Amino acid sequence: MEPMKYLLLVSHGSFSTGLKGTLSMFAGDEAMKSVIAVGLKPDESVSKFETRFKVLLETLPDDSNFVVLADIIGGSPLTTVCSVLNEHGKLQDAVVLGGMNFPMALTTLMSKDSMKNSELKEKALSEAAAALKDFKTEPSDTDDNDDDI
Repeated sequence: MEPMKYLLLVSHGSFSTGLKGTLSMFAGDEAMKSVIAVGLKPDESVSKFETRFKVLLETLPDDSNFVVLADIIGGSPLTTVCSVLNEHGKLQDAVVLGGMNFPMALTTLMSKDSMKNSELKEKALSEAAAALKDFKTEPSDTDDNDDDI
């Protein structure tokens, strides 16, 4: 049996948990079993966050693999998670990406079990970048003589 590959959402504050909630509206219950969200809470020390993540990691199977999406590369939540994964020998096989957004997370969740890590990384980054667009609206025609009443 293949080891479980978890999608680990990492952020400052509740961004990761909010994103997980939004993902659950699009992905099925089975897919959501592999999604973990951790966030450094306001006024929480990094060491307390680290302890919380270590406790969570201990509840997972030893052969677990991870795709880590983070809000900011180099931020305390991501560097802490990477440090803990490294201590457990899990970092070398992980995919770790920053700048997470919804399209990136959804694509990663739906593709992580069917793609090699190198392909998954490329697809996730491509989806994240493709989602950034300038949204333009056309002004609506206002005709004062056109009452809908």
